[in-house]
Parts: sequence; structure tokens; C-alpha cells
Amino acid sequence: MGGNGKHRWIFSFYQRSNSSSSPKQSKNLPPHEFLCPISGSLMFDPVVIPSGQSFDRISIQVCRDLGFTPTLQDGSTPDFSTIIPNLAIKTTILAWCRDHHAQDPAPPDYSSVEKIVLSKIPEQTSSRLTSGPDIRVSERELLKAVAENPPVLFSHAVTEIGPSVNSRLLCSTSTSSSSDESVIVTASSPYTPLPLSTRPACFSASGSSSSSTEITLSETPNLKSQSSSSLEEQELVLKLKSSDIFEQETGLVLLRKITRTKEEARISLCSTRLLSALRSLITSRYSVVQTNAIASLVNLSLEKSNKVVIVRSGFVPLLIDALKAGSSEAQEHAAGALFSLALEDDNKMAIGVLGALQPLLHALRSESERTQHDSALALYHLSLIQSNRVKLVKLGAVLTLLSMVKSGDSASRVLLVLCNLAACPEGKSAMLDANAVAILVGMLRESELVCKATRENCVAALFALSHGSMRFKGLAKEARAVEVLREVEERGSERAKDKAKRILQIMKDRKEDEDDEIDWEAALESGGLSRTRYRVGKDDFAANSSDF
Repeated sequence: MGGNGKHRWIFSFYQRSNSSSSPKQSKNLPPHEFLCPISGSLMFDPVVIPSGQSFDRISIQVCRDLGFTPTLQDGSTPDFSTIIPNLAIKTTILAWCRDHHAQDPAPPDYSSVEKIVLSKIPEQTSSRLTSGPDIRVSERELLKAVAENPPVLFSHAVTEIGPSVNSRLLCSTSTSSSSDESVIVTASSPYTPLPLSTRPACFSASGSSSSSTEITLSETPNLKSQSSSSLEEQELVLKLKSSDIFEQETGLVLLRKITRTKEEARISLCSTRLLSALRSLITSRYSVVQTNAIASLVNLSLEKSNKVVIVRSGFVPLLIDALKAGSSEAQEHAAGALFSLALEDDNKMAIGVLGALQPLLHALRSESERTQHDSALALYHLSLIQSNRVKLVKLGAVLTLLSMVKSGDSASRVLLVLCNLAACPEGKSAMLDANAVAILVGMLRESELVCKATRENCVAALFALSHGSMRFKGLAKEARAVEVLREVEERGSERAKDKAKRILQIMKDRKEDEDDEIDWEAALESGGLSRTRYRVGKDDFAANSSDF
């Protein structure tokens, strides 16, 4: 998709025409993420591109056929070279239509989408597309005039001023406030209200000797003396795009140093030009270059305003590859980058769809403590949304995570993910099938061997499993959970005490409900044709069948 005839144009996102309508009417409008950014209608066959954005398949096909690349409202330019079916959002759209009694999305008509695309293209360009090679009268007159008065050509000027002009083309950047140091889990995960760090473990420590050659600003006087951030960015881009490996490494270490200490630099340097240069270095076969490139990306991702930009620039697949096959230090930074990007709600579905969940699960068993830490927290934040919970269950994450809890490997952090999985029906069923109740009760019984955070998270996981499950009480009774929970209620932390008390209340209420139910098994016991027995409360009654 490209060539000399390639044009760019701007699409406006779906505009809610009745923004001034009542709140009740606005609730019936489809969520913004369900709409194709090109056609503005509910997606019938959504696909995701490397940047994580979703489009209707037919819209991408029309763009390809017309040879146009849209520039979206947020300034990003989508890459339509690779598309993946987005089954998660398709299922979510159908569920939304069912819940709101709306009609399912109909297959879009090619010609209708083509008209929408053409309507967004400037009139003159659109006329060329629809009329073919014919040249209009005004264009013929223009060509005739050019033929009669040929322009003067200065061939030497191209080589002299071309690179200079190109080097001054600077991209704009966005600004926003810096990210917070901690996060409180919102209502999307009511069972684990924990304050968690938002800084990757790899950020707090300096790089290893293999990838952090010391470079100071005094060694680069031009950068030190430049007050403009655009000049600083230009100098860094030149180094990163150099064909010399040492020059690349020098630029990366300098970028890493600047973005580690200067928060304002993270915003100004997160530009299209610099991200493009950085993206190519993450795939470098030189371990030092790759490690410093990913470490620089971690620093840039700390700013909230940069997180969506980075994902939509196509970095997630590259980070996944580094997490799978990079050096030990590169894996640490890749896990840290995915964790940092997963903090942004708009990135969660995209990161899951692009295939990060399985590598993150595998990284939980890494020999590096930092990789384990950041992978676990990345999975925790990604599992706050339903689509990623279902994906994790299908990947067999429950058995993997429970085995790690039993062995004590990163138990506290792994339990956070299990709490989120227990909040969805698929995860709860898989955990109950995998004997999670007995495992968690066993952890609490060995309270002297586990830390406070692990005990609290065990109780939180049991609390999540106890909701809406008829099986929980029987499994908890088999595991002798009551005596353990009572001990927690007496001697645990305030958070653990509260949840243990609520679990015991749930089990007590369920027992009373069972006592009030008719014992149908006794009523249908052998010989029940002539004499039927049933029980209400604690009293047994007998009645002849002839009395009915």
C-alpha cells in the first residue's frame, strides 16, 4: 500500500450527534471502541493491526484498494500490512447488542464504505480515482502551459539542500501529567483493592556493565548547550539512525540517561521520528543495542501521555519477541515495558490481542527476580478486563499459577492474578476444578511459613471464589476452611480479617438456605410411590400418596 500515488487524509472519529441528549439516551449509544474509526459504525468483522487498533475488515480492504492510508484523529497512521481477527471485541460487541436489545452489526456493503472513504478524500483526488486516467480540461490547459514554458532545472540543488531540508522536519509531541507512583484497583476488580507500584523493577536500578557505558553530557557539548528540546531530539535521532553501531549505542545510552532523570524530556522526546528510530534498534542483533533501546522505551513509557502512543507505534510485537528470545537483561526490560504499558486501560485489550499473555506467563518462571516481578504485575493489570481473563483461562494459566502458589514461587504476586481470574465465571470454574480451595486453605494453614501479603491474597482469592458458587461451600468444608478462616478472623491483618468474616457469613447464610430446602432425594427414596417423605427445616413429615 503505497507508491507515488499514495495520499494521506484525516478521518474524524465517530461523532455522537446527540451529545446534548439525556443520560438515559446516551447509555444506549455503543461504546467508542466498538466503532470502526473509518466507517463510524459498529464493526461486523473487527481485525486488529500491529499498533493494537481495531478496524472493520472491509474498511481496511477499501483503503488498500484505493491506495490510501488514513491519518486518524489522534495523529497516528495505521499500518494495514498485517491484520489479525479480533474475536474478543467481536464477542463483546455481540454481547452488548444482546444486552441493549440492539440489532447485531450487519455485513457492510463495499460500495457504501467506498463512498464514505471517497467523501473524506479531497474532491480533486477523489475525481481521479472515480474517473480513471481521463484528464480534465483544466489539467490539459495546465499541461499545455507547462509544455510551452518548461521550468528551469537545477539538478545540483537536490543533493545540496535535500538532506538539510529533510533533517529539519520535526514531528509534534503531546504533553500530559506524569504517571502516579501507585494505583488503587478500581471497580473492575472489586476483590483485590491493593495499592501497587507503577514503576517497573528494571527502572529503579542502573543498567549492567554490559549495556550501560557511562556517557555524560560533557562528552556531547552540542546537546548540553542546546536549550531547545527539538534540537536535542534531532541530535539523538541522528545518532540512533547512524549505520555505526558504536554511534547507535552512544545515542541510546544518552537517551536512557536523559529520560531516566528528566520527566519533561520523556514527553518531548516521545516523537514519531524518535520512536521510529528506536523501533528499528529493538530488533538489533547486538545485545547491547537491543537492551539499551528497550530500557529507553521503559523510561519513555513512564509518562501516561506516552503509553497509548507507544503501543500504537507497533512496539508490542517487538517487546514480545525480546521477552521470548532476548538476553536476560533485555527480557527484564521487555517485561518492565509491557507492565508499564499495561497500566493504561486503552492498551489492555490490544496487548492481550497481540499475544503478550503466553510469553508473560512463561516469564513468571524466569531466573531473574525483576522479570518475574514485572511479568506478574503486567498479567495482573491485563487480567483486569474480561477478554484477557478468558484468554488466560484458555491458555491453561490456572494450573500454572496454582502450581507456582504451591511451590512458593512469587506466590504473593501470582495470587493477585488468580484473584482477577476468580472474578469471571470461566476462571472461577477452572480454579474450583483445579482444587484451588484446598491449595489456598493449605497456604493459610501454614501461615508461619508465608508472608503477610501472601496470607492476605489467599483470603482475597477465597473471597472471590465464594461469590456465586454453589460448589464453594462443599469444597471449603472438605478442606476444613472454617477453622482456618476463624483463626484469620482473630489474628489476621485488618484486610484479611474483613474478608475472612465475610466468607464465613456467606457459608453460614448458604447453610441456612439449604436447611430450608425440601430434601427431594429423601422424597424419591426407594418405596416412595406409596409413601413420600420430605423435610422442611428440621421437621420431617410423612404423607400417604393418596392424600395428594
